[in-house]
Amino acid sequence: MKKFLSSLIVFLSFSVSIYANEMIDVINTFKADKYALRRTYTLRESSEYYSRFNTFYGDWQKKLKNIDFESLSNDGKADYVLLRNLIDKETYLLDQDFGAFKEVASVVDFADNLYSFIQRRRRGKQPDAKALAMTFNEAEKAISEKIKTLENAEYEDWFKAEKAAAIIYSLKTGLKEAYTFYYDYDPDFTWWMKTPYASLDQKLKEYAEFLNENYSKESQKDDGSGIIGKPVGRKTLIKNLEFEFIPYSPETLISTAEEQFDWCKAEMIKASEEMGYGKDWKAALEHVKNTYVAPGKQPELIKNLYNHSVNFIEERDLISIPELAKETWGMIMMTPERQKVNPFFTGGWDISISYPTEGMSHEDKLMSMRGNNPNFSFPTVQHELHPGHNLQYFMKQRHKPYRNSFDTPFWMEGWALYWEINLWNKDFPRTPEEKMGMLFWRIHRCARIIFSLKYQLGEWTPQECIAMLVDKVGHEYANAEAEVRRSFATSYTPPLYQLAYMTGGLQFYALRNELLEKGWTEKQFHDRVMQENNMPVAILRLLLEDKEIPKNYKASWKFSTDFN
Repeated sequence: MKKFLSSLIVFLSFSVSIYANEMIDVINTFKADKYALRRTYTLRESSEYYSRFNTFYGDWQKKLKNIDFESLSNDGKADYVLLRNLIDKETYLLDQDFGAFKEVASVVDFADNLYSFIQRRRRGKQPDAKALAMTFNEAEKAISEKIKTLENAEYEDWFKAEKAAAIIYSLKTGLKEAYTFYYDYDPDFTWWMKTPYASLDQKLKEYAEFLNENYSKESQKDDGSGIIGKPVGRKTLIKNLEFEFIPYSPETLISTAEEQFDWCKAEMIKASEEMGYGKDWKAALEHVKNTYVAPGKQPELIKNLYNHSVNFIEERDLISIPELAKETWGMIMMTPERQKVNPFFTGGWDISISYPTEGMSHEDKLMSMRGNNPNFSFPTVQHELHPGHNLQYFMKQRHKPYRNSFDTPFWMEGWALYWEINLWNKDFPRTPEEKMGMLFWRIHRCARIIFSLKYQLGEWTPQECIAMLVDKVGHEYANAEAEVRRSFATSYTPPLYQLAYMTGGLQFYALRNELLEKGWTEKQFHDRVMQENNMPVAILRLLLEDKEIPKNYKASWKFSTDFN
């Protein structure tokens, strides 16, 4: 009974510590308000959407000013700064998108009555079906005229053309939802609207496809790679770094990455010499690539590597990994389509295994197997599972989940990369081949910073990025191409995503060293990180070191870039 009461007191005090923060309800309300509005205003590319969210963020900036910051606890002050930063960031991104919208909004200047139909549908107002049929018919004619006019007025670049097409696709989606709401339930609507809707829907599809290609082809910078992205420029990069509380310029980050790159290359040569290939690290890397397992054996390999990494970590008592977390992670096989943009396995709740399927060409099969060999996989299974992404997801649901709103790749990817650095320094690799596998990914993260920033600054083309990954890192060409495509030609990666791995890892490593100097153990540090949930590492540092948190905190922590 005494043991039970003691456990109950610990549990209750733990619960109180979680829910004592004055900002929890404020943050949850912000998140709920935003969700409610996004659920209502579903046409993301419309004046109504941009105007409503501009008002929303403005109202929340006023609400924050009414909070007595000085009366907050340190946790509360941290959350205040995080929420203010999030609102400022989302306002900035909204303004950028709205500016791009206004530049091409004339493509939809015929559609006021169509938008009114969509808006009235939200409250179920019965439309005048006969008049609405005429509205749809007139809109179709207006689109035909717009196409004729725009055929002789190309957009200056594909960015504007894509935005214009997105506006029409958004309208098309909204009309479909509104039409479906009434169709079959309102006999008069069904009789009048079936043909006009089908005809206008097809015309909108034609219009959007036309707009998407209606730009000066001289502006298209296809360097032969077939990868067309959108460099954001130095000004936007710096603004995004400010939102992540990173006090370094893009040029400084590139310079740091180049120093780390050189360190990795020197270590790769050492591993090559251990393997008997002398300074020919590429030959050693070829040997490592050819250690791939037979088809069908990759899941078993992943499980064995997972067991090794968890045993290594628990033997040294580095972090608490709950038994339920170890019980509930899973595996899935990555689809061939997804492997085109992500040639290596990924993780989260499940580890998604990238390996060849029968339908791939012989060459693609070999590239996939070589790129996912056991030694390359050696440092990345724990990156994706424990103590990396799976543990992060597991703990985020159980510790201060309201902070999920402050998601950042510098915390998510940086934490997983930090473990690669930390385990290397604890002699995790057992063979020179495993060393080469760990170093391959370490140098890859350095390369990501270099090629992604140089691309975003407009200094490199996608083909130059691919060449770097093949010639300087040692990737298979198809894997390098997929990596660059994933970085620039999909919505998966924002501008800073690729540099967040190594930069975030260096932040965590610098914070670890600061706390160890103050008497913390590694386990205390690691467990505490998992209990605070995600946020920029600079704010986490203020919390863990119990530092004063200014109301208008800006990026100032010059974290060490030395991982040795």
